[in-house]
Amino acid sequence: MAGNWKMYKTPSETSAFFNEFKPLVADSSGSEIVFCPPYVSIPAAVAATEGTKIEIGGENLYWEKEGAYTGEIAGGMLVDAGCKWVIIGHSERRQYFGETEETVLKRTLAALEHGLKPIVCVGEHLEDREAGRTEDVLKTQFDGGIAGLSPEQFAKIVIAYEPVWAIGTGKTATPEIADDAHKVLRAMVAGKFGREAADAVRILYGGSVKPGNVKELMAKENIDGSLVGGASLKPDSFAGIVNFNK
Repeated sequence: MAGNWKMYKTPSETSAFFNEFKPLVADSSGSEIVFCPPYVSIPAAVAATEGTKIEIGGENLYWEKEGAYTGEIAGGMLVDAGCKWVIIGHSERRQYFGETEETVLKRTLAALEHGLKPIVCVGEHLEDREAGRTEDVLKTQFDGGIAGLSPEQFAKIVIAYEPVWAIGTGKTATPEIADDAHKVLRAMVAGKFGREAADAVRILYGGSVKPGNVKELMAKENIDGSLVGGASLKPDSFAGIVNFNK
C-alpha cells in the first residue's frame, strides 16, 4: 500500500502525521507500507518511521547521476536521504511536465541502477476509455516504458495502473474495470517476460482509493495493492486502507 503525497505536507506536518499514523498500523501485517512525500519532507519521514516497517520513497527522479540540471534530483540523492522506492511516470508528470515513454524507461533504469524499487505508472484518460482505446494506450505505455527492461530488471519493479479519469475526481474504476485492466497488463507481461514473471509482478491500482472501496478492489484476482493519493494524507484514512483485511 503506497501513499503518494504529491505537493502536500511540510516537514513539520510530516512528523505530526507519522506520530498519529504509526500506532494505527503497529500490529498490521500482510501489506508493505510505503510513503512518497515531497523531497523536502523525505528526511522528516525517514526519521519518523525509523524502526518501523514503513518505507519511504521519492515522487520522481532524474536519469543522470549528477550535473547541471537545476531543479532535478538524482537517484543517489534519494538513496542517501533514506529512500527505498520511487514513483515513475505518474499521470501528473506525464500531463504537466512532459513525461514520455522514453523518459519513463530512462528514469526506471536509473532507479534500478541506484537500488531503488520503481513504481512505474500507466493509465488512460477519459477520452481514451470512452473511445475504447484503453488497451491501446496501456500497450503503448508498456512497450515504450517497461518492455525495454531486461527480465532481471523487470523482476524488481512494481506496476501501478491509474486511470487518469479516476485520480482525484472522486470517480473510481469499478473493481471489475480495474481488474480487467490489470489482467490486460499481466497478459502483456506474460507476452514479453513470460508467465512466471506475469504471476510474480505486483500491479497496484490507483484512482480514488478509499477505506470504503479498498476491500472490494483488493478482492480482485489481479489487484495486488494500491497507490493512494488524497486518502493517504489523513492518518485514519490511510490506516483504514492498510488495515482493509481486519
